[in-house]
Amino acid sequence: MEFFLEVFIGGLLAGVMYALVAIGFVLIYKASGVFNFAQGAMVLFAALTFVSLLERGIPFWLAFLLTLVAMIVLALAIERAVLRPLTGRSPTTLFMATLGLAYIIEGAAQLFWGAQVHGLELGIDDVPLEIGGLLLSQFDLFAAATAALLVLVLSVLFNRTRIGLALRAVADDTKAAMAIGIQLPRIWAVVWAVAGFVGLVAGLLWGARLGVQFSLSLVVLKALPVLIIGGFTSITGAIVGGLVIGASEKVAEVYVGPIIGGGIENWFPYVLALLFLLVRPAGIFGERAIERV
Repeated sequence: MEFFLEVFIGGLLAGVMYALVAIGFVLIYKASGVFNFAQGAMVLFAALTFVSLLERGIPFWLAFLLTLVAMIVLALAIERAVLRPLTGRSPTTLFMATLGLAYIIEGAAQLFWGAQVHGLELGIDDVPLEIGGLLLSQFDLFAAATAALLVLVLSVLFNRTRIGLALRAVADDTKAAMAIGIQLPRIWAVVWAVAGFVGLVAGLLWGARLGVQFSLSLVVLKALPVLIIGGFTSITGAIVGGLVIGASEKVAEVYVGPIIGGGIENWFPYVLALLFLLVRPAGIFGERAIERV
């Protein structure tokens, strides 16, 4: 029983890492209806910028602040130069625009910082820590605490502030929100800036876990089943979806993998997401589309 709990809780903690990437998608999709495929490239750009500044002798917190500024500038530039001119276009057009942006951002990162692999140390050892007789990763516990703090801050921002109320109005009905005087470009700029900050946090944690390399941008693929299960419009759904994916893939790998073969955790999340699409396409916390005929 203790071994099962270790696997299950370890999976939950690992799922938080997926949820961090998914939150960036949710913020932008909720405000503008755009599935930002470039979020993975933004995670890579943040991690690569941060570690490159560290290697040049810049102190940790100054490197963090400079990277945060770079991510906000990048996010605002994307919103202003690319997505704002495409307002009103089809979702397919917007998706293809963000897909192209992903390659542009990756190319810019390689141009500025090079293509070599970097190690990133955050001062948190990825070693087991015994808690109540269970061995849990210190790094996963740190990542979970970071995600919990981030969700708390975002909840306060979007539920207790004027900007948050405006964002919810835009998400409910864009035209009605504009009719009552809400400035849509300003809301989009704030959301993209926050998404840039989320990308920075996710980039540092994933970079410390996997190393800072260009395959880091592929974590976007692991966020897809998280979004499908949790829902594209809910931050709570992103967290729950990440926990479901993290726990289920670890349990499946340990208990089902030996029966049907290893590597099950690489594809099991997509099987689970497919089942959700068949049963509940909007996800657990997603908003169901209502069509009037």
